[in-house]
Amino acid sequence: MERLDKVLSNLGYGTRKEVKYMVKKSMIEVNDVVVKDSGLAIEPEKCKIKVNGEEVNYRKYIYIMMNKPSGVISATFDNYDKTVIDLLDEEYRIFDPFPVGRLDKDTEGLLLITNDGELNHRLISPKWHVDKKYYAEVNKPVSDDDVNAFSQGIVLDDGYKCLPGKLNIIKSAENGSEVEVIIHEGKFHQVKRMFESLGKEVVFLKRTNFGPLKLDSALKEGSYRELSQEEVSILKDI
Repeated sequence: MERLDKVLSNLGYGTRKEVKYMVKKSMIEVNDVVVKDSGLAIEPEKCKIKVNGEEVNYRKYIYIMMNKPSGVISATFDNYDKTVIDLLDEEYRIFDPFPVGRLDKDTEGLLLITNDGELNHRLISPKWHVDKKYYAEVNKPVSDDDVNAFSQGIVLDDGYKCLPGKLNIIKSAENGSEVEVIIHEGKFHQVKRMFESLGKEVVFLKRTNFGPLKLDSALKEGSYRELSQEEVSILKDI
């Protein structure tokens, strides 16, 4: 059970004082009954709440897929750069969401955003081996030796040995290559550093898949949508 004023305040309908004022003005109903006490204990998942005649869409958690653009950082706040949270409408920011893992500032693609801490932990923990797939453009030819090195586990510049990953060559040429990379971790600049260990430079990087989810092709850079209930269930079943 939760207090009505707390529920509505958390959903962005105003401060508790403002909710109390709305109750005084008979603007709030619970299960079609006008509320007289802003501190009324309710089960928000089971109650029909209306504010000024409009039904409240209650949910404890939000789950968002964003097509992250380059130049925006995967953080909740930054003094200098725009964050992925800054791209969200206020109706989502009131939930205090955070990005699941991170994408580098100049990396594009699929980013999940939620306020569900338990799911976040499960998705980013290496022990669950959740695949992250990337499309990358590399400045040099990529060979079968590189594919083998990925499968063995690349050793980064700081001595850390990555978990085995998968490298698929789409196109390899002297002036540059196109590849797909699948990894289970999310170390700082990991994909770029893996190629650096092989003497190559990633010049473009985009995440296309996170676990069973594929980036929605209808999402333009910087746009987002809520996950369907089916997509949320799929993530929770990983």
